[in-house]
Amino acid sequence: MKISTRGRYAIRVMIDLAEHNDGGYTAMREVAERQQISLKYLERILPVLVSAKLIEGIQGKGGGYRLTRKPEEYSIGEILVLTEGDLAPVACLSCKGKSCDRKYICKTLPMWKELSLLINNFFNNKTIADLVNQ
Repeated sequence: MKISTRGRYAIRVMIDLAEHNDGGYTAMREVAERQQISLKYLERILPVLVSAKLIEGIQGKGGGYRLTRKPEEYSIGEILVLTEGDLAPVACLSCKGKSCDRKYICKTLPMWKELSLLINNFFNNKTIADLVNQ
C-alpha cells in the first residue's frame, strides 16, 4: 500500500485549515503557499473534500474554505479512504478487488487481514487535531 500525493495533500489541507481556523474562510491560494502545493493541484482535491462535506467553501471576495467540524472529529482514515479508495494492503482485500479463488486455502490471507486491521485502526484513531497538536 502506498498513500498517494492526493491523500497526503488532502491531509495537509485539512491540517492547515484547522491551524488557521478563525471562524472565517481561508483562501486556497494561502493554503497553497503555506503548504507549497500548486493551486492547480489543490483545485482537483477540494471538490472531493467539499462533496464529502469535510470542508465547505464560498466563492468571491472574502471566500475560501473552512472545516465543517472540529479538528478532533476528523479521522485520518476517513480522509485517506475518501482520497485513496481504501487502505487494503493487497488487492484481494480491496473493496474494488476481485474475489480470489484461493481465499479458502490461502495461507497468507490471515496475515494480510491482520495487517489491514492494523492499518485501518491506526489511521482511524488518528485525528486532524492529533496532527495539529504534535
